[in-house]
Amino acid sequence: MHPQFRAAFNAAFTDELASAYEQDLVRRTHCKPSFRLAETPVFLTGDLATALTEGAHAIMSQLSKPEAVLRMKRAIPERWNVPGMDALPSLAQVDFAVVKGADGRLVPRLIELQGFPSLSAFEVMQSDAWSEALERVSGLPKTRWCPYFSGLTRETFLDLFRRTIVGDSDPEEVVLLDLVPEEQKTAIDFSATRALLGVDAVDPRSLVKEGKRLFRVRDGRRVPVRRIYNRIVFDELIKEKGVALPFDFRDDLDVRWVPHPNWFWTWSKYSLPLLAHETVPKSTYLNELGAVPKDLTERYVLKPLFSFAGGGVNVDPRPEDLARIPESERGSWCLQEKIAYDPCLLAVDGGGVKVEVRMMFFRPDADSAPTLGLNLCRLSRGKMLGVDFNKDFTWVGSSVALRPA
Repeated sequence: MHPQFRAAFNAAFTDELASAYEQDLVRRTHCKPSFRLAETPVFLTGDLATALTEGAHAIMSQLSKPEAVLRMKRAIPERWNVPGMDALPSLAQVDFAVVKGADGRLVPRLIELQGFPSLSAFEVMQSDAWSEALERVSGLPKTRWCPYFSGLTRETFLDLFRRTIVGDSDPEEVVLLDLVPEEQKTAIDFSATRALLGVDAVDPRSLVKEGKRLFRVRDGRRVPVRRIYNRIVFDELIKEKGVALPFDFRDDLDVRWVPHPNWFWTWSKYSLPLLAHETVPKSTYLNELGAVPKDLTERYVLKPLFSFAGGGVNVDPRPEDLARIPESERGSWCLQEKIAYDPCLLAVDGGGVKVEVRMMFFRPDADSAPTLGLNLCRLSRGKMLGVDFNKDFTWVGSSVALRPA
């Protein structure tokens, strides 16, 4: 997207460059990725970086209004309503597609929201690996390359990240919680989190509950759990019906959730119809739709409000697809105007690649508002950005947006 940087990178690109970057990333994270790594970073122009930043902050401001939070709390199922919800989430994500605006400039359009963690530690190391790889590319500035926002450097971002996840606790008393963490596609981020913060990934079934307290067993010792870096995706937990946890999420536990689990439901696709901003496409809850649009298939996408990684999304819905959803479930679906990703990133084979940018926010315990920290990118040539839609393409998958430091 930055024409000079893109031209220099593409002219110098070799398969050996991409392979060396991937090997370096595996060395840094002590783990092989279970998802595809794109062969290129994204080079942001100043204008697009500004538009992404301003759009993300505007959306976060709307979501943070007490009256908006109160309405969005309706999305929390009683079965998963956890006590002690904080005023704002400690981690949140705002996902933008890069599209072409009416004046021909590249601009962001909101895809979805998450009051949930992302691959923060992995993105630090992915940026480090690309920054080192770019030193070998002639025609690019000889500098460190920065994925950070809000004036943060690598060091000050890690301080923000540490204060958000670990707080003032001993890292040994903080756990990254997920089901069978070593088998998750995000395991590389768990390994990177251990390297950067000293926080271990733990299966919740290995914890011990005594009264209101949770403990983990480490090296034969019982260690109290003070903070939970919560990575459990509820739809995974619900599908695994045989999972028996040592605690109920409705228990009043003596732990600090990071982020609190209720934000999984509250700041989600459920929020989309409540937002009004130039970056936000029109969205409507299915139970508030009224007449089915005549141009339904051409102009709209049907989305479940509580799913991850594109699960359940119907990009070409028909009236019968809407009719098939039971009345009792229609409040958990929305129709969103289609967004035409622009194939704005030029690959070495001359083809265009679509770009999605995740803007990642962090709020330590003592902070009243979240801080925009860094980004994550996904590249695609398929109909959607998921892995299943990009199996046969190169220059797709996980990436990061960089600017000269």
